[in-house]
Amino acid sequence: MKIRKFSGNLISLGFIALMALALFKGISVLLGYENPANIEGSGHHAFTDYAYSNWGATLFSVGIFSVFVLSFLTPLKKQNWRTLGIYEAFIIALFSEMYGFPLTIYVLSSLFGLNLSFGHAQGHLLGVLISSAGLMSMDAAWALVMVTSSMVIFLGLFLMSKGWSMIHATSGELVTGGIYRYVRHPQYLGLIVLTVGLLIQWPTIITLLMWPVLVTMYYRLAKREEKEAMEAFGGRYEEYRRQVPMFLPFPIRRNTGSQVML
Repeated sequence: MKIRKFSGNLISLGFIALMALALFKGISVLLGYENPANIEGSGHHAFTDYAYSNWGATLFSVGIFSVFVLSFLTPLKKQNWRTLGIYEAFIIALFSEMYGFPLTIYVLSSLFGLNLSFGHAQGHLLGVLISSAGLMSMDAAWALVMVTSSMVIFLGLFLMSKGWSMIHATSGELVTGGIYRYVRHPQYLGLIVLTVGLLIQWPTIITLLMWPVLVTMYYRLAKREEKEAMEAFGGRYEEYRRQVPMFLPFPIRRNTGSQVML
């Protein structure tokens, strides 16, 4: 367990370093301290040059995100592996378009007539949308997207790591303290938040269609695990379940005034 905890912390530090670099670059551009032309993937050439067919970067990115999530959400049962497979399909589809072949840009350009080039910066579609609306320049919009997505990914990382560390600090006991005082499934919530950050940074047609499936699969997995927790801990878990929301750190009230703990 100590080796696994060390490897999980090491992976987290590496992942944090990558996200911190992206966050720093984005903030530097927003504040005018760095010229976007000096940043790889930005500047004028990023709008016109073909910046794909980099399958090595695709495999590297898929590997990093796979190992990271696997270190915190190692499946123990067959149905858990199937759920993780949905996440794997999501990130493979995402990074295949980010570095391999820009299918979404191709579809939007050829079928819908949008004026998009095959430069890497154009893949940040939210930035393109903000720039097209005249709210800010493309360079500033790119930086805003990078900063926002990095912060959301950081939040997902925090939720997953905190939930994982508390679970593995016990010996199979019911955990209700720390971050588990606010949500019952911080690790799954963290995974969902992390994928939202990836969608902010690089939305694609396939991943936008897959994301609701991913959320539904992890919701069902959480429900199955709660049934097992009820069998293992009985009334203690039932009381905990009544008091703490499932995913959202606050109760949603219906018109009847009753609380729905999602």
